Amino acid sequence: MVKEIIIGMGLVGISTLLGAIGALLFKISSTRITFNFVSLFRNVPIYFGIFLYGISALLFVYALRFGDLSSLYPIAGLSYVWVSLLSVFFLGERMNGYKWAGIASIMTAVVFIGIGA
Repeated sequence: MVKEIIIGMGLVGISTLLGAIGALLFKISSTRITFNFVSLFRNVPIYFGIFLYGISALLFVYALRFGDLSSLYPIAGLSYVWVSLLSVFFLGERMNGYKWAGIASIMTAVVFIGIGA
């Protein structure tokens, strides 16, 4: 039982990371889109973003086999953490104290959910 919950939490964690990478690719692709369809079809990052979002969703659905929705769904909040960190490293965005406090709050909540599962 405990092993299944850990597997579910791990799969949800991986799912959130893939979704965050997909969001990062969407942001990158947004700088390449203009008001013509040719630019959309030549925009490779958007295709990878869609692919990763899809894989993320399927992985999340599969993860739900291993635990309660009420225990696993809050872990999806890790996507906010991943997006913030990936944005700093790959997009050069800046973090401020409020963002770090938000990340700390999310991480604390995920830990409590993990302990209570």
